[in-house]
Amino acid sequence: MATAVKTVPGVEYIPSDRLYRLTVEQYHHMIEAGVLVEGAPVELLEGLLLTKMTKNPSHDVALDLTREALEELLPSGWRVRVQSAITTADSEPEPDLAVVVGPARRYLKAHPRPKEIALLVEVADASLFEDRGRKARIYARARIPVYWIVNVKESKVEVYTDPKGGKSPAYSQQHDYGIGESVPLIIEGEEIGRIPVKELLP
Repeated sequence: MATAVKTVPGVEYIPSDRLYRLTVEQYHHMIEAGVLVEGAPVELLEGLLLTKMTKNPSHDVALDLTREALEELLPSGWRVRVQSAITTADSEPEPDLAVVVGPARRYLKAHPRPKEIALLVEVADASLFEDRGRKARIYARARIPVYWIVNVKESKVEVYTDPKGGKSPAYSQQHDYGIGESVPLIIEGEEIGRIPVKELLP
């Protein structure tokens, strides 16, 4: 039996097998050749060029608060990158925050790879569906050990761990922390400290 396809009025449905997917190398060549200018509002996600979500003031405040809280706890040798690219096998997303191995000059010639990343954070309001879906799938496929969604809309932090790859990549564990709770900061399997949720929300 054929599976019904959900459509949105006024939006043309394009079957996935009709889409041309870029490799990460092709994406880099486009940037080097000037086809995509530096700072273009796009990300390579699962081989597709997608426009970045727009951000409202509450998003930016939560982003800044979370960055400050992480930097206060991080041990020596780790640093926070803000809305900078990472490179996986099929994607080059720009997560809101990435906790990576330092120093900064380590990434002069290449963006951080999964083995250099301890934690990725997306701040979600309008982007919640994308962050729970496509972004979580990309990060799980890359085996990023810990992924946070600072969920501004629902006043909580969603923590995803135990990534699984394969044909259906996903995180096996999810724990939500609400107002009044604290989120554990885990680096390389060790709890470094805890951050109150209320300190991360605008």
